[in-house]
Amino acid sequence: MQLDYKEAHKVLKDYNIECPKYEIAASKNEAVKIAKKIGFPVVLKITSKKIIHKTDIQAVKLDLRTEKEVEKAYDSIISKVSKKDIDGILVQEMVQGHYILIGMKRDESFGAVIAFGLGGIFVEVMKDVSFRIAPLTSKDAKEMIKEIKGYKLLKGFRGSEKVDTNKLVELLLKVSKLSMENEDLKEIDFNPVVVNSKEAKVVDARFIR
Repeated sequence: MQLDYKEAHKVLKDYNIECPKYEIAASKNEAVKIAKKIGFPVVLKITSKKIIHKTDIQAVKLDLRTEKEVEKAYDSIISKVSKKDIDGILVQEMVQGHYILIGMKRDESFGAVIAFGLGGIFVEVMKDVSFRIAPLTSKDAKEMIKEIKGYKLLKGFRGSEKVDTNKLVELLLKVSKLSMENEDLKEIDFNPVVVNSKEAKVVDARFIR
């Protein structure tokens, strides 16, 4: 069973895991009000237990900078999905940076296995992922980050922004702790985590019991 958005964000809060500012809108007018409250640019996307890959059905709209863009994005998302499949429309702070994947799957033999790699669409295209068995140490987390081929990007390859890898180490350790203390969780999927020189925020979180 997948946790709904409110349940998932309670878990994030309990473990001091950062995420962008957000609120859930029940109407187009409410989406505009929330966007103005959070501050532009914002992201709009559906919250749904039934739909996992939201980008595949164009149910995620990024970098919305005006009220009209929010209205247009809201209508576009609603037109692409059945209302019975939607828990709500999320209005979220737009965070800039590199896309990272951090996840966990519980193996019958090894227990909680933690994954780290490039996130967003890169995780399926490049499959650039490292793994460790929980519980993780700081040394484990640092090794996981350095093992992926995309590590060069995180270090500021050819003018790209250098990220704060200490933030990623902290997040990996929190996921490890979360996994060890909640054995009922079968899977954790943070994709993407957006990381830059100042912060690492979980933009999309999925928990499965």
